[in-house]
Amino acid sequence: MESKIFVENLKCQGCVNTIKRNISEMDGVTEVEVNIEASAVCIRYDGQADRTEELSEVLRGLGYPPEGENSAGRKMKSYISCAVGSVNKNN
Repeated sequence: MESKIFVENLKCQGCVNTIKRNISEMDGVTEVEVNIEASAVCIRYDGQADRTEELSEVLRGLGYPPEGENSAGRKMKSYISCAVGSVNKNN
């Protein structure tokens, strides 16, 4: 199964790294693709059940809410996630 989620606050490779690392750790996730230009996250996973809401909740927690759900707090959280992703890509 696959879910494609258009998100807010996606800015750079640090954001991509954070999203890929966190979503990839979820049970059953087989592939994560992030397109910065389109602000899209495409997630492939095992099973037939639609997990879009579950995946969206994880993205919200990282500071990358689905389009139209942005807030100042989420935007600030995305800057932190971005910075962490930028640091971790070098490790």
